[in-house]
Amino acid sequence: MTNVGIVIVSHSPKVAEGTADMVRQMVGEEVPLAWCGGNAEGGLGTSVEAIIGAIECAWSDAGVAILVDLGGAETNSEMAVEMIGEPRARKIVICNAPIVEGAVMAAAEASGGASLREVVATAHELAPA
Repeated sequence: MTNVGIVIVSHSPKVAEGTADMVRQMVGEEVPLAWCGGNAEGGLGTSVEAIIGAIECAWSDAGVAILVDLGGAETNSEMAVEMIGEPRARKIVICNAPIVEGAVMAAAEASGGASLREVVATAHELAPA
C-alpha cells in the first residue's frame, strides 16, 4: 500500500527542515516526505520551482498534502499545483493548518494508510476556528 506524501513549505529553510526532521523522528520512513524553504539567494521566501521539486520528491499515487506557513507559501504552492496540471493536480491538497503540528499529525495519519481526505481532515482539525 502507498501512503499519502507530505510536503512542507516554509519561508524559512530552517523551519521547513526542522519540521521535516520532527516528522521523520515521529513517523519514520513509511511516509513520502519532502520540504523546501527560502528563496534562491538563501533568504526568506518560497519558490514555485522548489515546491514542484518537493512535490515530485514526495509524490505518491495516494496523493500529497502540502503544509504551508504563510500566504506567499500558499500562493506559490497553488501555482506549483497548477503547473503540475491534471491528472496529478487532483491528488494534491494544500492544508490550512499550523505547519509543524499539521505536518506531524498529517504524517502520523498517513503512516497508518489513511486516505488523502483523512490526512487533510486531520491537519485541518488543528486550524484555528
